[in-house]
This record gives sequence, structure tokens and C-alpha cells, in this order.
Amino acid sequence: MKCPYCFYPESKVIDSRPADDGQRIRRRRECMQCAKRFTTYESIESQPLIIIKRDKSRQVFDRNKLLSGMLRACEKRPVSLQTLETAIDEIESQLQNSFEREVTSVQIGELALAKLKDIDEIAYVRFASVYRDFNDIESFMEALHSLKNNK
Repeated sequence: MKCPYCFYPESKVIDSRPADDGQRIRRRRECMQCAKRFTTYESIESQPLIIIKRDKSRQVFDRNKLLSGMLRACEKRPVSLQTLETAIDEIESQLQNSFEREVTSVQIGELALAKLKDIDEIAYVRFASVYRDFNDIESFMEALHSLKNNK
């Protein structure tokens, strides 16, 4: 770390401690040349996740949109908010760990469906009916039969 006073390229860390509820690290440093002290903050650089919508438009991933869709599917079902937040954390983690900076809304929808299938079958069917945009009763029945056969 370059000293902000004399611009010498080396310094030593005197003290390190968490800052901002553990989101950053505060480091107290001392210049190896002029012996002046200064503070630096270290944080994880996060790259935004871009979603490619069905109409080919792009927008930044918003976990609240996913949560609201899953909440609608779980309305009047015995599914806790904590369960849904955990599922969304797992989806977001999976997307971040894929090293892809752009993902399609289809991929996110499939991940959400997979989580809902394990959480609540009725919520799964509700989410699938909106997400997959069933045009007729036959395609809806196929989804139900598929769910029943996998059980």
C-alpha cells in the first residue's frame, strides 16, 4: 500500500479489525519510510449480476423481485419467509459462483422452480403456471403429471 504522505510503496499493518458489521476490514498502517500512520479499508468487490429478460432487455439482478414472485406463489401456504429467503440466498450464491456475469431470466426461473418444488408443491405449481405461461389445460396437466411422477 502506497503511503499517502511520501508515496513510498511499502507499509506495515499495525492493527486489523472488522468494520461495518464485518463487511469491510479496517487496517491501521505505518509507512516504512516516513513512519506516518494511515488507515485503509478493505472490502470484497462484487460484480453486478445482469439478467437478460425474455425481450432481450438487460437489468441488474434484484432479489426483491424474485422474493415477491415466490411470496405470491406461497400465499396462504405454510411456508415461512425465512425459508424463502434461504432459498433465494442459495439461488443468488449459485449464480454468483457460476462466474457468469449475465444470466437469462429463464435460468433464474428454473432455479426458483427447483427450490419451490422442494419447499411446497402447490407453490411450485402456482409459480410454474405464471413462469411457464401455460396456454392451455393440457400443458398445465403435463406439469402436474410430471410433478406427480417425480414424487
